[in-house]
Amino acid sequence: MAKHGYEGGRLDLPFVGIATFGKRPHVADWAGMRADVAVLGAPFDGGTQYRPGARFGPRAVREASTLFSFGHAGAYDHEDDATYLGADVDIVDMGDADIVHTDTETSHANIEAGVRAALAAGALPVLIGGDHSVNIPAIRAFDDQGPFHIVQIDAHLDFVDVRHGVRHGHGNPMRRAAERDYVTGLTQIGIRNVSSTAREGYEDARARGSDIVSVRQARAMGTKALLARIPKGARVYVTIDIDAFCPSIAPGTGTPSHGGFLYYEVLELMQGIARDHQVIGLDLVEVAPAYDPAGITAILAAQLLLNTLGFIFHARAGAAG
Repeated sequence: MAKHGYEGGRLDLPFVGIATFGKRPHVADWAGMRADVAVLGAPFDGGTQYRPGARFGPRAVREASTLFSFGHAGAYDHEDDATYLGADVDIVDMGDADIVHTDTETSHANIEAGVRAALAAGALPVLIGGDHSVNIPAIRAFDDQGPFHIVQIDAHLDFVDVRHGVRHGHGNPMRRAAERDYVTGLTQIGIRNVSSTAREGYEDARARGSDIVSVRQARAMGTKALLARIPKGARVYVTIDIDAFCPSIAPGTGTPSHGGFLYYEVLELMQGIARDHQVIGLDLVEVAPAYDPAGITAILAAQLLLNTLGFIFHARAGAAG
C-alpha cells in the first residue's frame, strides 16, 4: 500500500490504534520492566460514597492523552524555551491493576503490587484512578522508600478515620497516609466548602501536622508563598483529585465542588514543586467520564499529567547537568 504525507513507518494519529498513555509502549511483564516513568491504571471506585464511575477514569485519561502523542521527540514550550519529555524520557504503560468487584482489600492489594513493581523497576510511579481510595495502597507501596512529604491537591480533606466501619474508602486516604511513620507530613491544598470530613477530622489533621490551605487562601498568597509552605528539601509524593478544579472546567467527577482551581493555578504549582523538590510518586484520581460528555475533564487530567512529567524530568536533567 502506498504511503502518503510522511516518510516511512506508521503515521499513528491520535485517533488510531490502541490508547495507551501518550501512546507509549504497553509493558505486560512487570518483572522485566525498566523505565523512567511507569503509568498504572487503578480502575476501582468501590470506595465511592455518592456518584460512581471513576472506574472508567484510567481508560478515559489514556484516550485523552493520545491527543498529546504527536511529539515523541519532545514537546517544545515557547514560554519556557524548553523541550519537555524528549526521547530520553522512557515512559511505559503498565496497563491496569486487576480489580475484583466488591472486594476492596484484594483490589487495593493488586494496586499496591503494581506500584511496588514500578518502584522495583526504578520508575516514577504514576497512578491513574479510580476513586481516591486507590491512594491508600499506593502509599503503602512506599514503605521501604524512606521518608517523604505528601502534597494533596483536592476539594476535600479526606481525613475520615472510620465511618460505618469503613477505613479504606475515598474519604479516608489522607488519614491512612498520616498514620504511616514514613510520611513526614501533609500539605493539603484546595480544601473548600462542605466536606466529607467533620470538624474533628480537621482538628486531628492539624494536630498531626497537616497544613490546610483553601483555594481562596492559595490565591491570596500566590504560588510562590504557597510553594514555601511545603517543607524545604522534602521528597514529595503528589496526589491530585480532579475535583480540586472548578467543575466549570472539570465536570466529570463524582463529587464536584464549585470555586475550585483553574488550570494554570495548578500547573504553576506543579512546576514549582518539580523545580524545588524530588517528586517520588504521583497519582491523579476521581475522573468519572460519564458526567462529562464533552470529555474535557479527561483532557485536563491527561494534559496536567504530561506537563507535570515534563517539569519533573526537565528539573532532573538540570540538576544532573
